[in-house]
Amino acid sequence: MKFAPVVVLLCAVTLGGCATRPLPVMDNSLGMPFVRLPAGAFLMGSDETPATLAQAFPQLEAKRFTDLADEGPVHRVRITKPFYMGQTEVTVGQFRRFLQASGYQPESEADGTGGYGYNPQYNAETSASGDAFEGRDKRYSWRNPGFAQGDDHPVVNVSWNDAVAMAAWLSKAEGRRYRLPTEAEWEYAARAGSRSRYPLGDDPKTLVQVANTFDVSAAPNWPKWTAQALPVSDGYAFTAPVASFKPNTFGLYDMLGNAWEWTADWYGEDYYARSPVDDPQGPADGNVRVRRGGSWHTWAFYARPAFRNWNTMQTRYPLVGFRLVLEAP
Repeated sequence: MKFAPVVVLLCAVTLGGCATRPLPVMDNSLGMPFVRLPAGAFLMGSDETPATLAQAFPQLEAKRFTDLADEGPVHRVRITKPFYMGQTEVTVGQFRRFLQASGYQPESEADGTGGYGYNPQYNAETSASGDAFEGRDKRYSWRNPGFAQGDDHPVVNVSWNDAVAMAAWLSKAEGRRYRLPTEAEWEYAARAGSRSRYPLGDDPKTLVQVANTFDVSAAPNWPKWTAQALPVSDGYAFTAPVASFKPNTFGLYDMLGNAWEWTADWYGEDYYARSPVDDPQGPADGNVRVRRGGSWHTWAFYARPAFRNWNTMQTRYPLVGFRLVLEAP
């Protein structure tokens, strides 16, 4: 899988003078494309007030706007070294090739409990968990999230541990270090120099150009959430093939939507208040790991680059995938 180099304005991320040049794209042994991102500085987090958000999202109840304290304070972060970011989320085909080459068994299969999946006959209102998806169930795993996927779709129903295992195997196989992005690297890559609510501005409807999120294509499967659906169609009720939408300024695809993406960091609600400027690594310990970016099932409000979410390292879910970082020499 190869994509053309993308020309970017480096002033958007260095906050200095303007220079234009293509960012290099390279493929690895599994055919995964990576984009070399420059070192740079940016403002991490959001300072949008509950009143501003309520005006932009009138269909949501007020409590949702006051539960975002972990998005602040806005703070300056400096990424001091260039790094390679996966140009797309890891695909079903790439994950399968990893499993075939390594012999690794994903947690959903290794522990015998399976994952979660979409079942049109499942009723969340009458289920014991109340979860939007059925599970855990042995029927569901990265092979079967309950909906059809091709090899070019983002792999989902993979745990944080699965993602780390793939990075470790690639590191050993190729002799260079792969890992999950830090939360700071992820937001730096997702913003690509922007400070707006979304890559193309503050209007949620602009997401349809760059992201596969919850819209009128997906709403028929969850009629009770129709009011939360974007009033536009991206053409996909579930996951889309990676790189189906416009890339961001860095040439990265699907940084928002399609699949939530695991990051390396432990989650800390108040971490931003004590984050170092240079290359933040997140809290030293914790109970859950951060995931970012939203998915095909995510409301526009939660598909903002600033929004933070989390799960246990063993979580496997039909909305959650990952992309990898390759450290630059």
